[in-house]
Amino acid sequence: MKTLQTISIFFLIAVSGITNAEPVELGVMSFNIRYGSADDGKNSWEFRKELVVETIREYDPVLVGTQETLKFQAEYIDQQLDDFESFGIGRNHDGGGESMRVFYKASEVMPVETGQFWYSETPNIPGTKSWDSSLPRAATWAKIWHIKSKTFFYFINTHFDHRGKVARLESAKLLTKFARKLDKDIPIILTGDFNASAQTSAPWKELTSKLFTDSRLTAAEKKGSELTFGGFKAPNEDRSRRIDWIMYRGPIKSLYNETVLYNKNGQYPSDHYPVYEKLLIE
Repeated sequence: MKTLQTISIFFLIAVSGITNAEPVELGVMSFNIRYGSADDGKNSWEFRKELVVETIREYDPVLVGTQETLKFQAEYIDQQLDDFESFGIGRNHDGGGESMRVFYKASEVMPVETGQFWYSETPNIPGTKSWDSSLPRAATWAKIWHIKSKTFFYFINTHFDHRGKVARLESAKLLTKFARKLDKDIPIILTGDFNASAQTSAPWKELTSKLFTDSRLTAAEKKGSELTFGGFKAPNEDRSRRIDWIMYRGPIKSLYNETVLYNKNGQYPSDHYPVYEKLLIE
């Protein structure tokens, strides 16, 4: 499978006179796959990498926004998922380190423009960080062309800082500012690990009060735990900290939302549970 190697890719597409012929139904997944160099013992990457791929195959999304993805992990997933391609660079100044890699089903969608910005006071400078952020954090985005319906939408995949409370709020503000500059007539789908609780945290309130809708709250049907970080274990049903979200802006309906608890004999693919969403772009 071929993988996109550049941050910005532009295709000339003649769209004059094209209208959305039919609603677009999309399966989308947000998946923090846990960085592969971590010393996780029996849950180390080598022991669960097949399960990561198997989980994606089982749910068959059109797009997967991943977090904590190192180069060798992206290469493995690329090799295993023949019908997918991917884009996204690492968060460090040289493009290395953990990435917010996006995998997409190339027979159904095509990125016509891709990019990345960093959560800092200089968002266009790679590897920068500000406020109380412990590490450089970033967002990977794309303008996506849905081939069958001849429809555009934006896809943003991100990872907020795990320690900096101020950084998480400022990141939400920067993300909202960026999204507001995108074509207001084109829908946006947002995936990510926000390291903040849905419905109660300042970042969630910032995003939902200014621009985005939390798909879990509007889903016609939902399944699975309200907890999305399980530490490689089954969810504690007494806890409800949902830090992995799928959000949207524009004429979109949330048909189905699931916190994915897929596992094999008690082994989970990651310390986070993936979130799967079926969306309808009208």
